[in-house]
Amino acid sequence: MKTFDGASYRAEHFLWEVQDGIATLTLNRPERKNPLTFDSYGELRDLFRELRYSKDVKVVVIRGAGDNFCSGGDVHEIIGPLVRMQENDDMPGLLEFTRMTGDAVIEMRHCPQPIIAAVDGICAGAGAILAMASDLRLGTTRAKTAFLFVRVGLAGADMGACAILPRIIGHGRASELLYTGRVMTAEEGERWGFYNRLVAPEELHASADTLARELAAGPTFAHGMTKKCLEQEWSMGIAEAIEAEAQAQAICMQTRDYGRAYRAFVDKRKPEFQGD
Repeated sequence: MKTFDGASYRAEHFLWEVQDGIATLTLNRPERKNPLTFDSYGELRDLFRELRYSKDVKVVVIRGAGDNFCSGGDVHEIIGPLVRMQENDDMPGLLEFTRMTGDAVIEMRHCPQPIIAAVDGICAGAGAILAMASDLRLGTTRAKTAFLFVRVGLAGADMGACAILPRIIGHGRASELLYTGRVMTAEEGERWGFYNRLVAPEELHASADTLARELAAGPTFAHGMTKKCLEQEWSMGIAEAIEAEAQAQAICMQTRDYGRAYRAFVDKRKPEFQGD
C-alpha cells in the first residue's frame, strides 16, 4: 500500500516542516511578498496529492514568510512568459498552465487533512485562491485580500473562484470582488465569513498553531470524512446528502477512535484519539 512520509519530504520551492502531526507550509520569498512560480504551483499540486497517502500529517497550515501571505503569480516568472505564449498563439501552453493551477486547488480540496490559511498582509490573486481553497482561514487586522484577475484583463473565473467564493461569502459579495478586483478589508472578510476570525499580527502564528493542535488532537479519520462530505455535498440534494452522511457515520462508527471516545466519556476523561 502506498504511503507518504510528510516528515521526510524536502520541499524545493517553499519551506515545509512537520511536527506533532502538524505540517507548516511557508511561502518563502518575503522580499517580493511571496509570489508563486510555475514550479511552486506544480509542487503544491503534487504535494497535496501525495498527502492523501500520509499517516503522519494530520493538519496543514499555510502561511507566508515576513509580513505578507502571497502576492499571487510572479509578474516576471509567470505573467511575462504567459504573455509571450499569447503572442505566439500557444493556446495549448496557456491551457496547460491554467489546468495546472486549477489542479492545485483540486488537490487541496481532495486531501483529507484540514488546511488552515494564516493570512497576514497582502493576500492577492493566486494567494487569495490558496486562502479560499483552505478549510479554515485566520487573518490579521492588516490582511488585504483581492481577487485581482480582472485588473489584468482576465475573468474572475480562476482556479475555482466562481464556484467556491460564493459559497463562502455569498453570491453578491463574491460577484463584487470578482468583477471589480477590489481589496476586501480584514474587517469585511471576517464579517462576510471569509475569515473565521481576526487576530493581531503578532498573534497569528500562535493562533494558527493552537487551532492546528486542536484539530490534530481530534479523530483524524473522522476529520477526513467531514472534509469529504463538505466537498461532495455541494452538488447533492438534501436526501442524497443525508444518505451520504448516514454512510459516512456508519463507517466512522467502525473506527477504534469511536470506541475510545465512548470509554473516555464513561470514565469522565478526555479522549485520546489515535487516528484509526
